[in-house]
Amino acid sequence: MTALTEWQNVYVIFGSAAGALIGLQFVVMALIANVSRTPELAQAGVAFTTPTIVHFSMVLFLSGVMCAPWREIAPVAALWGSAGLARTVYCVIITRRMREQSAYKPEFEDWLFYSALPLVTYATLIASALLGFAQPRASLFCVAAVAFILLLIGIHNAWDNVTYHVFTKNQKVDDR
Repeated sequence: MTALTEWQNVYVIFGSAAGALIGLQFVVMALIANVSRTPELAQAGVAFTTPTIVHFSMVLFLSGVMCAPWREIAPVAALWGSAGLARTVYCVIITRRMREQSAYKPEFEDWLFYSALPLVTYATLIASALLGFAQPRASLFCVAAVAFILLLIGIHNAWDNVTYHVFTKNQKVDDR
């Protein structure tokens, strides 16, 4: 399909960025692996660190799916819509985990970048799948916007995690 072919370069860039950022997250986690942990911090890690990898992985998934040689938009729209639905459920789970963890009291920015923005972004992915059947061109712009926003959310959250561990967590350890 010509409409999908026109987007190849966008998804090569997005996919490459997501793959590299996933790798960097693994490096960062390896570097802070020696930091002492409590059960509360492990619980907070599941609420705040794992979603970053999940968002980068979704960009990588979308990039791979969108670069495949599809002949029609319907099967790929169904695929990205299903993935959006699964990740919307995941966002609800993350929001619950954020509330339940006790190591860190989330601020407005945390609720925005770890819960609200991802939820809206994945809901947009579902809507774009439905739109794909009536307005394929518009839906392709929506999917590209979703991938880009997820990259930005992931970058913000990765930086947020690193700065927390480097400045806040280490300072608490030094103050003991």
